[in-house]
Amino acid sequence: MDVQQKAFELLSKYPLCDHCLGRQFATLGYSMENNVRGFSLKVFLTMQANDLLKEKPDEGFAKLHVLATHGFSKTAQCTLKHLKREYNFSVEQCFMCDGTFDKVEELTQKTLSVLEGYEFFTYLVGIEMPVKIEEREDEFKAVFDINVAESMKHEFGRLFGKALNARTGKEVDYLIPDIVIVINPFLGNIKLQVNPLFVGGRYRKLARTVSQSKWFCSSCRGRGCEKCGGTGKLYSESVEEFISKPFLEVSNGVDSFFHASGREDIDARMLGAGRPFIVEISKPKKRFIDLKIVANAINTGAMGKVEVSELYFTTKDKVRRLKKGEGAVKEYRLLVEFENDVSDDCLRLIEEKLVGVTVKQQTPLRVLHRRADLIRERYIYKVKVKKVSLKMALLEIRCQGGLYVKELVSGDETRTVPSISGLLGNRAKTLKLDVLNVVMDDN
Repeated sequence: MDVQQKAFELLSKYPLCDHCLGRQFATLGYSMENNVRGFSLKVFLTMQANDLLKEKPDEGFAKLHVLATHGFSKTAQCTLKHLKREYNFSVEQCFMCDGTFDKVEELTQKTLSVLEGYEFFTYLVGIEMPVKIEEREDEFKAVFDINVAESMKHEFGRLFGKALNARTGKEVDYLIPDIVIVINPFLGNIKLQVNPLFVGGRYRKLARTVSQSKWFCSSCRGRGCEKCGGTGKLYSESVEEFISKPFLEVSNGVDSFFHASGREDIDARMLGAGRPFIVEISKPKKRFIDLKIVANAINTGAMGKVEVSELYFTTKDKVRRLKKGEGAVKEYRLLVEFENDVSDDCLRLIEEKLVGVTVKQQTPLRVLHRRADLIRERYIYKVKVKKVSLKMALLEIRCQGGLYVKELVSGDETRTVPSISGLLGNRAKTLKLDVLNVVMDDN
């Protein structure tokens, strides 16, 4: 392909700005922008036309006229003026972009104004193009058999990306940017897609009256009624609310979502190092957060009820891994009461018969309304029993996550096999339950 000849062929047919001419040859040469390519081609073609005047003046002046009009070339215009040749020059818009590349600086400033108030580390620019412009570009390339061009959409994205990098100092992230800036250069529209903020950590639940999640009242579904005392909630306090509210306030986010590796009953405490969790804040304006200050705010506001530790920034991918970790090894402590007196031999039997056993559990009756009726198998690694009184014992159990330990004690009307009640022929129930450890790699 003769680049000079092809460039003049394009200009002879349509008015093209430096960007749109240079873009047709974008893959030829590196380390320069398309407008530099276009400008350079026009300068060379002007010099060539000027030289042609010696042998073929009419052809030379015709080429200069094309460059001065369709090429918007000041070099060609000045050359004609110097040679005292008049030409009909009327300001036309570029056939390809309608002069939109001249608005890049203006739209960059507008984008910076839209971004005011948002904190972010990384960004990505997305470009929206009118269908008619993209169709025009495709037809143009087909008619002139151009196969070394860059798309206009890609050039706009690159130009805005570089301009924002220079103004903000932030880095482009093609995979998981904090903010996606969607620009329509032709309409001048700018939209922000603010990606969520994810913060992980561990929580300890110290009270037996705090649920893990916020539960809406089943009667009013959150609107507030006599049954829920106007709160709209089934339980007045939750781990989710204690943790999420401070993050919403400090990040100026729109909403929050609480993710945890498993859950404990409202009457169970979560002790030890705590349960892994991630709080997801949607559309946050603030990301430069001091996690130590937030942890202190949570622990102060929920004193004696909930504590958080080991806070860290994380990603959505970690939420998936957290959910998969619901089956992690768990350690429990239970205070169990028997219907009849239990001997030391009976307590030893519990240790002998349950250690190294796979328990089959049909979904417990108490959660059957919200969980599928399935039979699950969970393994018990260790059981330690300590007698407290004639009818009470303290049990420590290390097992596969997902085991319903209350039902391991009661048998749940034979839906759990084996069970402590079934092994001893002595009905038993859990008086107190503590989760001592969730064995999971948080990283």
